[in-house]
Amino acid sequence: MNIEEFRDYCLAKKGVTESFPFGEQTLVFKVMGKMFALAGLERIPAQVNLKCDPERSASLREQYDGLIYGAFHMSKLHWNTVEIDSNVPRDLILNLIDHSYDLVVGGLTRKLKDELSGL
Repeated sequence: MNIEEFRDYCLAKKGVTESFPFGEQTLVFKVMGKMFALAGLERIPAQVNLKCDPERSASLREQYDGLIYGAFHMSKLHWNTVEIDSNVPRDLILNLIDHSYDLVVGGLTRKLKDELSGL
């Protein structure tokens, strides 16, 4: 998967916006104002940070050693860096994007969840 495919998939989700709050090199995706994905635009290989359940994170890091690991400058308990143009299966990357989005949506206030469902 390349960064454009990643971007398109994230933006196709309900309530998602993109921005550059940390500078031109880091693309951030938010659902209802809450971050669920980041992409380093000048990283080679292409890397993205995604939120993940802690137990699942540990399993993924073990299974994809060197391709999925604790996210730099973020809570390594809840965020993984995933090398998206590597040997990580495309279906898994899509599933991890969905998982991150769902975790963030699950943590939204009732008001924001109602707004999201109305979009």
